[in-house]
Amino acid sequence: MDVKVFRTFLEVAKEKHFGRAAENLYITQAAVSARIKQLEVFFDTSLFKRDRNAIKLTSAGERLVGYAEVMVSSLEQAKFELSLEKGKALQLTIGGTPNIWDAYLQNCLSEVTDAFQGYGFIAEAQSREQLNRHLLERTLDMAFVFDPIKSDELACNHITDLTLTLVSTQACNITQAFEDNYIYVDWGTRFASEHAERHPSVPAPYMRTSTGRIALDFILEKGGTAYLPSSVVRPFLASGNLFKVAESEDWFRPIYLTYRKSSTSIAAIKQVENLVVDIPPYTAYSLQQAGEGDC
Repeated sequence: MDVKVFRTFLEVAKEKHFGRAAENLYITQAAVSARIKQLEVFFDTSLFKRDRNAIKLTSAGERLVGYAEVMVSSLEQAKFELSLEKGKALQLTIGGTPNIWDAYLQNCLSEVTDAFQGYGFIAEAQSREQLNRHLLERTLDMAFVFDPIKSDELACNHITDLTLTLVSTQACNITQAFEDNYIYVDWGTRFASEHAERHPSVPAPYMRTSTGRIALDFILEKGGTAYLPSSVVRPFLASGNLFKVAESEDWFRPIYLTYRKSSTSIAAIKQVENLVVDIPPYTAYSLQQAGEGDC
């Protein structure tokens, strides 16, 4: 089955319109219809429900979406890697949650790319669940996560610790910190349970977010308190835009590197692992620049 057929299916599923899918793919609407028909004959089932002005996926079509995405993604990765083979280069796909990218991985990527001249890299920001799935589907070479991913197929090694500091836009103590505009940032599953133990009687947070950058921008604009990486808040503390909450203790969150034990790129992955364990957890360059400027 030609992968173009699956690409066409995904485009129709996204647009819910044969004409728009045809325009996006630079083919005729008749060609789109023929490719969808080819899939339906192959799987012996209907993939779309045709209404007057729109189309919808059938239950079978919805199930096929995930498989089609994997097939298209895998082929694109294979095509890219094979194209690099002539130059004796290797492509590595590196993933991490948005928080890890901001607080640690962006700086890591800068140093890794300097050390691995001639390599190609793909950088992905994904949820923990997506990282786990893509590792097992072989569309991701390595993932950086806060909580260990457990699987017999995967290696998961502790590489560094991220230091979190409780900061506020006003000078205050630990009791006052949670009274107004406390922003709870998701720093992983273990952080949630430890947070409940460390602060058992605090009121519900004013806001919850999965990204430290959202919390930082919000409290700098509106005022408030949040646990944020020390490397991120250091310049804001120096400038007086933020204050460390009195009587609060820093929080150390481990970062793990996960990869497939049987990966065809295991030698390069091991080289990256040996390199990153010696890289301090500095924040992303753009956040460093923002902190050093006027807020």
